[in-house]
Amino acid sequence: MSTHPPLSPTKRWLGLALIATAQFVVIMDTSIIGVALPDIQRDLGFTPESLSWVFNAYVVAFGGLLLLGGRLADVFGARKIFALGWVVLIVGSILAGAASSIGLEITGRAIQGAGSAMIAPAALTLLMMLFGGSRDLPKAFAVYGAAAPVGGSAGVFLGGVLTEYASWPWVFYVTVPIAVLVLAFTATTLPRTPRKPSGSIDVAGALTVTAGLAAVVYAVVNAPEVGWLTAPTLGVLAGGIGLIGIFFVVQARSRNPLLRLGLLRAPQLGAANGAQLLLGAAWVSMWFFLNLYLQQVLGASSFAAGAALLPMTGLVVLVMLAWAPRLQQRFGARSLIVTGLLLLAAGLVWLSFVRPDGSYVVDVLPASLLAALGMSLAFVPSLGTAIDAAPAAETGVASGLVSTSYQIGSALGLAALTAVVHVVSGTDPSRVDLTQGYSAAFVGAGALALVGAVVTAVAMSRPRVPVAASDGSIGR
Repeated sequence: MSTHPPLSPTKRWLGLALIATAQFVVIMDTSIIGVALPDIQRDLGFTPESLSWVFNAYVVAFGGLLLLGGRLADVFGARKIFALGWVVLIVGSILAGAASSIGLEITGRAIQGAGSAMIAPAALTLLMMLFGGSRDLPKAFAVYGAAAPVGGSAGVFLGGVLTEYASWPWVFYVTVPIAVLVLAFTATTLPRTPRKPSGSIDVAGALTVTAGLAAVVYAVVNAPEVGWLTAPTLGVLAGGIGLIGIFFVVQARSRNPLLRLGLLRAPQLGAANGAQLLLGAAWVSMWFFLNLYLQQVLGASSFAAGAALLPMTGLVVLVMLAWAPRLQQRFGARSLIVTGLLLLAAGLVWLSFVRPDGSYVVDVLPASLLAALGMSLAFVPSLGTAIDAAPAAETGVASGLVSTSYQIGSALGLAALTAVVHVVSGTDPSRVDLTQGYSAAFVGAGALALVGAVVTAVAMSRPRVPVAASDGSIGR
């Protein structure tokens, strides 16, 4: 893969800082609203059921449009789409913060997600341009990967601080100055990529897959309220699956598809995307329910609950930056992904033994650190494998695909395990009931991580298959 690094090493690493900031912000925007949700519900009139769409509108738009974002980066240039994504994110953040109705709030969140869907795949493409083929690439991936848990933790803290000392709109407004700062350095720091003279944009395909994913998430989220076997649930679920099926049929027949299905023939790319999907489902669900256990069962404040999650964040950053790149070079990506997912599964099963009268030091800390170790070992090699398996001309699409896998896995995993908690704990649950529900969710998340380990071990044991690019050239 050809690279176009900035003239000086300083600018090269400053470019990585901008790219890591992108990862930080898009993950922060998923977690920063958690503490503010009660205030948003009260001020805008959300029902308990519709309130989840303050989260889901962002995640569904983000995950559903990531493939389009990757395609735009490939056709128009990664730096241009990276900058445009920040502009869209600013618009969405201002609208979400200034919203005076449910419709405007959800629209603002969806626009935020659309902006992030342009930023994320373009950022990964730019990372490969800056560091692809160099021995610093594993370190660059480690910095990029570590930005995700830091963004998640920062979101929890900033959400609590801003909601308590300012007001809930500031959980959205805080993104604006960060975006302006990144835009100020983008043109002079990140490499320029020329626009391709040919290549159409499959907007219809993007809208079809996004609508399909939204329908599936909607059906899963609302099933505990209306029933799993009722006509509304089954109808919406069937419609969503049908739209996704239509998307793949159209992609197979299109001359300029949004997702060229030939990319999926490489076992490494499919396995790495599967690992990212199940990793997102297990890790994000664990983070979400562990926070609820700390607050609703152990009685921790939102600030204390956020502080309780800091050791996990610190360990993830340490392992991703200091250990994971060296371990990958020594043992290979497959071994590290499988080991990481197995450790994550073990940590989640350990967490399932939480007690109604438990303590943070005994019930949470050791198990959460084991899970964090597993996540940090699996994330970087699975991300790098997915992108490296694609031809150089399609790294934007590959970046969008792997980011889509993680985000959609997060949304569907959280929705499904929320339903599990609802069924196990029942209506008007006591602390004992809640503990049982969260315990069941941890077991379910552990099962997802275990499935990811098995699938990765089998799929990545197959010989590496070179993937032909759309122009007929062979990928890396």
